[in-house]
Amino acid sequence: MKFYFSDRYNVPLPANHTFPMQKYFLLRKMLLERKIVSESELIESSPVRADDLVLAHSADYVQSILLGTVSADVMRRIGFPWSEDLVVRALAAAGGTMSAAQSALEDGFSGNLAGGTHHAHRAEGEGYCIFNDFAIAIRHLIQNGKIERAAIVDLDVHQGNGNASILGGRDDIYILSIQGERNFPFRRVDSTVDVDLPDGTSDFLYLETLSKFLPAVFEFKPDIVFYQAGVDPLKEDRLGRLALSLEGLIQRDRMVFEQAKSAGVPVCLAIGGGYALPVELTVTAHANTFAAARSVFG
Repeated sequence: MKFYFSDRYNVPLPANHTFPMQKYFLLRKMLLERKIVSESELIESSPVRADDLVLAHSADYVQSILLGTVSADVMRRIGFPWSEDLVVRALAAAGGTMSAAQSALEDGFSGNLAGGTHHAHRAEGEGYCIFNDFAIAIRHLIQNGKIERAAIVDLDVHQGNGNASILGGRDDIYILSIQGERNFPFRRVDSTVDVDLPDGTSDFLYLETLSKFLPAVFEFKPDIVFYQAGVDPLKEDRLGRLALSLEGLIQRDRMVFEQAKSAGVPVCLAIGGGYALPVELTVTAHANTFAAARSVFG
């Protein structure tokens, strides 16, 4: 297996910022300590190229981010202050998912220790998302004849409106998004299938819902599944409003991985959101996702 990371995923933020930027370093550390991933399986992410960025984003938006001319309003919606380090991080995260997608096609599974930036739209970002890594990777694979059909399974607690706004309405892409009904984003865009869950949803209802809607993803017969495995449905998450346990999240991940393996469909994993305190709880939940992948794919 190959897993993509970058020390540039960690960017200094103002004190008391909600986003847990340190989770990326801590996740890699925990994966190695728990022997879920070995050093030899970790590969430094290459930055995505500008000509791949414009497969999913407008050239004006890309240049405004790269040059720092992006408007204050757009950066406010993104939720980060602009910096050169932030740009490098965004390029590395998107490049990591592109590489993981190619590795998944070769090996059956691969993952990025970041990514899942599903709120980034064609001409603007929001919700801590600058460039949409899934949209970039999918359009790159299709344009280069690597795949004909792709699916996204988005189980972050927040609806993937950027995925839908860039990739929605195509007959070669299937998007399943299961999210909290009373949560961000407030500008939603229809996925192929959206499923809203009430506040306080716990393991049983969540897993029952997933088992009902997941099979249709594989009936679509995608060449690859991109899995946005946000752990913010966790009960302790500050931004989640749902009530899953760590064990419930493990069962969720195993369900996705087992159905993909049974269908013979490669999986590209990105970690998505997670905002629990202490941050180690979020990191544990992310590490459990990789452990579930290891147990299913070997």
